[in-house]
Amino acid sequence: MTKMLQAELIGDVIRSTYDDAIEDLNECNLWIRQEYIRRVCTLLKESPQLDFQTLTSLTAVDYIGYFELVYHLVSIQRNHSSVLKCRLYGRDAPAVESVTDIWRGADLQEREIWDLMGVSFIGHPNLKRVLTWEGFPGHPLQKSHLGG
Repeated sequence: MTKMLQAELIGDVIRSTYDDAIEDLNECNLWIRQEYIRRVCTLLKESPQLDFQTLTSLTAVDYIGYFELVYHLVSIQRNHSSVLKCRLYGRDAPAVESVTDIWRGADLQEREIWDLMGVSFIGHPNLKRVLTWEGFPGHPLQKSHLGG
Protein backbone atom coordinates (compact mmCIF):
# COMPACT_ATOMS: atom_id res chain seq x y z
CA MET A 1 0.00 0.00 0.00
CA THR A 2 1.28 3.46 -0.89
CA LYS A 3 2.12 5.60 2.14
CA MET A 4 0.88 9.20 2.27
CA LEU A 5 3.83 11.42 3.16
CA GLN A 6 3.28 14.02 5.84
CA ALA A 7 2.99 17.46 4.31
CA GLU A 8 5.55 18.89 6.76
CA LEU A 9 8.27 16.56 5.41
CA ILE A 10 7.59 17.63 1.83
CA GLY A 11 7.33 21.23 3.00
CA ASP A 12 10.86 21.04 4.40
CA VAL A 13 12.19 19.98 0.98
CA ILE A 14 10.27 22.78 -0.75
CA ARG A 15 11.34 25.44 1.77
CA SER A 16 15.00 24.49 1.33
CA THR A 17 14.77 25.72 -2.28
CA TYR A 18 11.75 28.07 -2.37
CA ASP A 19 11.35 29.65 1.05
CA ASP A 20 8.03 31.40 0.38
CA ALA A 21 6.38 28.90 -2.02
CA ILE A 22 4.04 27.35 0.57
CA GLU A 23 0.83 29.24 1.22
CA ASP A 24 -0.55 26.79 3.77
CA LEU A 25 -0.31 23.16 4.89
CA ASN A 26 -2.00 20.64 7.10
CA GLU A 27 -1.15 17.04 7.92
CA CYS A 28 -1.75 15.72 4.39
CA ASN A 29 -1.96 18.68 1.98
CA LEU A 30 0.27 21.51 0.86
CA TRP A 31 -1.07 24.67 -0.76
CA ILE A 32 1.54 26.10 -3.13
CA ARG A 33 1.47 29.74 -4.23
CA GLN A 34 0.32 30.04 -7.81
CA GLU A 35 3.55 31.57 -9.09
CA TYR A 36 5.58 28.63 -7.71
CA ILE A 37 3.50 25.63 -8.77
CA ARG A 38 5.58 24.69 -11.80
CA ARG A 39 8.92 25.08 -10.02
CA VAL A 40 7.69 23.10 -7.01
CA CYS A 41 6.35 20.30 -9.24
CA THR A 42 9.72 20.09 -10.98
CA LEU A 43 11.50 19.97 -7.62
CA LEU A 44 9.24 17.20 -6.30
CA LYS A 45 9.79 15.09 -9.39
CA GLU A 46 13.57 15.60 -9.49
CA SER A 47 14.24 15.41 -5.75
CA PRO A 48 15.92 12.03 -5.04
CA GLN A 49 14.29 11.68 -1.62
CA LEU A 50 10.77 12.37 -2.99
CA ASP A 51 10.96 11.08 -6.59
CA PHE A 52 7.36 11.94 -7.57
CA GLN A 53 7.59 10.53 -11.08
CA THR A 54 3.82 10.13 -11.53
CA LEU A 55 0.93 12.56 -11.57
CA THR A 56 -2.09 10.31 -11.04
CA SER A 57 -4.75 13.00 -11.06
CA LEU A 58 -5.16 16.71 -11.65
CA THR A 59 -8.52 18.33 -11.03
CA ALA A 60 -10.08 21.65 -10.06
CA VAL A 61 -12.73 22.88 -7.63
CA ASP A 62 -14.65 26.17 -7.90
CA TYR A 63 -15.06 27.78 -4.47
CA ILE A 64 -16.57 31.01 -5.89
CA GLY A 65 -13.82 33.16 -4.31
CA TYR A 66 -11.09 31.13 -6.00
CA PHE A 67 -10.39 28.02 -8.02
CA GLU A 68 -8.34 25.29 -6.41
CA LEU A 69 -6.19 22.89 -8.43
CA VAL A 70 -5.49 19.51 -6.83
CA TYR A 71 -2.43 17.51 -7.91
CA HIS A 72 -2.15 13.87 -6.74
CA LEU A 73 1.47 12.67 -6.92
CA VAL A 74 2.98 9.21 -6.50
CA SER A 75 6.48 7.81 -6.23
CA ILE A 76 6.37 4.16 -7.23
CA GLN A 77 10.07 3.72 -6.40
CA ARG A 78 9.65 5.08 -2.88
CA ASN A 79 6.07 3.84 -2.41
CA HIS A 80 4.64 7.14 -1.20
CA SER A 81 2.16 9.77 -2.35
CA SER A 82 1.21 13.37 -1.72
CA VAL A 83 -1.42 15.97 -2.57
CA LEU A 84 -0.51 19.48 -3.71
CA LYS A 85 -3.08 22.22 -4.00
CA CYS A 86 -2.94 25.62 -5.60
CA ARG A 87 -5.47 28.44 -5.17
CA LEU A 88 -6.12 30.70 -8.15
CA TYR A 89 -7.72 33.93 -6.98
CA GLY A 90 -9.90 36.01 -9.27
CA ARG A 91 -12.60 34.86 -11.65
CA ASP A 92 -11.86 36.85 -14.81
CA ALA A 93 -9.01 34.84 -16.31
CA PRO A 94 -7.61 32.23 -13.91
CA ALA A 95 -4.28 30.94 -15.19
CA VAL A 96 -1.35 28.89 -13.98
CA GLU A 97 1.70 27.39 -15.64
CA SER A 98 1.25 24.02 -17.32
CA VAL A 99 3.03 20.93 -15.99
CA THR A 100 2.62 18.88 -19.19
CA ASP A 101 6.35 18.80 -19.83
CA ILE A 102 6.94 17.57 -16.26
CA TRP A 103 4.26 14.88 -16.40
CA ARG A 104 2.82 14.03 -19.81
CA GLY A 105 -0.28 12.69 -18.09
CA ALA A 106 -1.27 16.28 -17.28
CA ASP A 107 -2.06 16.97 -20.95
CA LEU A 108 -5.64 15.74 -21.11
CA GLN A 109 -6.39 16.68 -17.50
CA GLU A 110 -5.34 20.32 -18.04
CA ARG A 111 -7.45 20.44 -21.20
CA GLU A 112 -10.46 19.11 -19.31
CA ILE A 113 -10.02 21.71 -16.54
CA TRP A 114 -9.72 24.47 -19.16
CA ASP A 115 -12.83 23.26 -20.97
CA LEU A 116 -15.07 22.74 -17.95
CA MET A 117 -13.72 25.30 -15.44
CA GLY A 118 -12.04 27.97 -17.57
CA VAL A 119 -8.62 27.73 -15.91
CA SER A 120 -5.95 28.44 -18.50
CA PHE A 121 -2.63 26.57 -18.42
CA ILE A 122 0.19 28.78 -19.67
CA GLY A 123 2.55 26.91 -21.95
CA HIS A 124 0.22 23.98 -22.63
CA PRO A 125 1.04 22.72 -26.16
CA ASN A 126 -2.58 22.11 -27.23
CA LEU A 127 -5.01 23.87 -24.90
CA LYS A 128 -8.34 23.37 -26.61
CA ARG A 129 -11.73 22.04 -25.61
CA VAL A 130 -12.04 18.31 -25.08
CA LEU A 131 -15.63 17.70 -23.86
CA THR A 132 -17.55 20.66 -25.27
CA TRP A 133 -17.21 22.10 -28.76
CA GLU A 134 -15.17 25.08 -29.93
CA GLY A 135 -17.38 28.12 -29.54
CA PHE A 136 -19.24 26.73 -26.52
CA PRO A 137 -20.31 29.75 -24.43
CA GLY A 138 -18.41 29.74 -21.15
CA HIS A 139 -17.22 26.84 -19.04
CA PRO A 140 -20.03 24.57 -17.79
CA LEU A 141 -18.68 23.68 -14.33
CA GLN A 142 -17.99 27.25 -13.22
CA LYS A 143 -20.41 28.26 -10.52
CA SER A 144 -21.08 31.49 -12.43
CA HIS A 145 -22.09 29.43 -15.49
CA LEU A 146 -24.39 27.30 -13.36
CA GLY A 147 -26.01 30.35 -11.81
CA GLY A 148 -24.31 29.78 -8.43
